[in-house]
Amino acid sequence: MRHLVIGGARSGKSRFAQDLALAHSGEVCLIVTAEVLDAEMAERVAKHRAERPANWRVVEAPLALPAAIRSEAQAGACVLVDCLTLWLSNILCTQPDTLPAQLEDLSAAVASAQGTLLMVSNEVGWSIVPENKLARLFRDEQGRLNQQLARLCDKVTLVAAGLPLHLKTGAAR
Repeated sequence: MRHLVIGGARSGKSRFAQDLALAHSGEVCLIVTAEVLDAEMAERVAKHRAERPANWRVVEAPLALPAAIRSEAQAGACVLVDCLTLWLSNILCTQPDTLPAQLEDLSAAVASAQGTLLMVSNEVGWSIVPENKLARLFRDEQGRLNQQLARLCDKVTLVAAGLPLHLKTGAAR
């Protein structure tokens, strides 16, 4: 079962996805994509660590997300990816020329995932048009990524103000 959880900043999407993972009867693997590059991000990461169960296995994949999904999303497993937005940002800022291949690789990894795969992503297209080229590219690519993964997922949930709105509850198409 593949489940995409989307929402705006501080919408409750990560908490919702974590609650889904907590309901899983077996082990949980959390794939994180954030990189600690400054003190503020270090504080955010520390807060996230304190909020999640200590027995969850954590895999850091700021760039190698498709490989991590292939490795971890096996039958019977529960894998939580948090988040696709940081992964996309990491690719755009460090390896922009590889983006098309990276997106294709991610889609293939998600399509072949077994077990339970929960993915958290930001919905960034509900605001004004960004004033610079990189920000517009990021917004556009994030929207395309969310659309592509929503097609591949069995379930898609939009979280706003901590409340889930189930957009897709059937099989992937």
